[in-house]
Amino acid sequence: MFSAFERLVAFRYLRARRQEGLVSVIAAFSLIGIFLGVATLIIVMSVMNGFREELLARILGLNGHMTVYSHQAGLADYDPLAERLAAIDGVVSVSPIVEGQVIAAAHGNATFGQVRGVRGDHLDVRPLVTSNILAGRLDDFRAGAGVVIGERMARKLGVRVGDPVTLLSPEGSRATLMGTVPRSRAYPVVATFDVGMYEYDTTFIFMPLELAQVYFRLPGAVTAIELNVADPDNVRAVRNEVLDAVEGQGWVIDWRRANQQFVNALEVERNVMFVILTLIVLVAAFNIIAGLIMVVKDKGRDIAILRTMGATRGQILRIFFMNGAAIGIAGTALGVAGGVAFAANIDSIRLWLEGMTDTALFPAEIRFLSQLPSRTDPAEVVIVAAMAIGLSFLATIYPAWRAARLDPVEALRYE
Repeated sequence: MFSAFERLVAFRYLRARRQEGLVSVIAAFSLIGIFLGVATLIIVMSVMNGFREELLARILGLNGHMTVYSHQAGLADYDPLAERLAAIDGVVSVSPIVEGQVIAAAHGNATFGQVRGVRGDHLDVRPLVTSNILAGRLDDFRAGAGVVIGERMARKLGVRVGDPVTLLSPEGSRATLMGTVPRSRAYPVVATFDVGMYEYDTTFIFMPLELAQVYFRLPGAVTAIELNVADPDNVRAVRNEVLDAVEGQGWVIDWRRANQQFVNALEVERNVMFVILTLIVLVAAFNIIAGLIMVVKDKGRDIAILRTMGATRGQILRIFFMNGAAIGIAGTALGVAGGVAFAANIDSIRLWLEGMTDTALFPAEIRFLSQLPSRTDPAEVVIVAAMAIGLSFLATIYPAWRAARLDPVEALRYE
């Protein structure tokens, strides 16, 4: 497509002489602009993908894909309902649960907690918990010997495995001569977990189902039934069958509806960030236009001489098109390499910067995750690279066309 002569002249014009320093500076800024724009786009999109994937994985790792809630205080006679739900095609597990809010206290410390009363085998379908046990044994939990709490909650309360934790709850409170007294009972800690999500590690308390029923005064009843399906992304496919099985005993909500605002907010933020950061590449493309127009103006005499020596307008156009395209391709290649490398090591870079500045750049209590997540999507990298190269090519069309239309007579009239 490009002859050896065209390539020689095009790359010669990229190396500006000393008196043409401004032209080379603009070309360098254009390359740096494209590099920064592409790299920033890849990094931001990778972090947004990582956030969405990690948060949803942790949300679905501790919560059911679909939950049946009671219209009243509790679901009585829940075992037959659980059997009907388990028989539905696509449902892989069914877990009756008892939920309630408490204040957990120990050694003079107190914090908010969310109790989840589950059966001993319930945690077996929650690998996010079972694979992140830091201390203790789940066998003791299955035997009904105590509760399992998050590692961050254990640190807040100053407890270890074997220490008792006192739970206070207004649910199931009793009236006395001195007024209403919150329900209070101490349970030993049999294990601690760390799933890497601050909200769960500081609030969740897993309790054997029988103990939770006694504590919240729900004999023979549960507050909800959680279902896991084979394909969480297609959870609505089994929703109608679940509603038929429930038969009016409760109402059903799936994970998409429960987290709809959260998922939509992530998607909107991701799209807006893509549009905003694309402007960086667009500004760099305008720099290419400005730089090439200056090159055309400065090389007017050279263009005229080439035309008088037999160079066609098509050759002149391709020379300057190649000149600008080289900047765009080089900047995009550097941006892709730099962005992918930065995204792959972003958490290590964060830790290094926190050590250098002695500040918390990514506080877990605000971001909900203990680590800065990143997942680079190859398809998105290709889209970003194609967009940057496309804008660079478009930016070269007008200056190259202007160079090809230059009249040799006018250019040499005053030489």
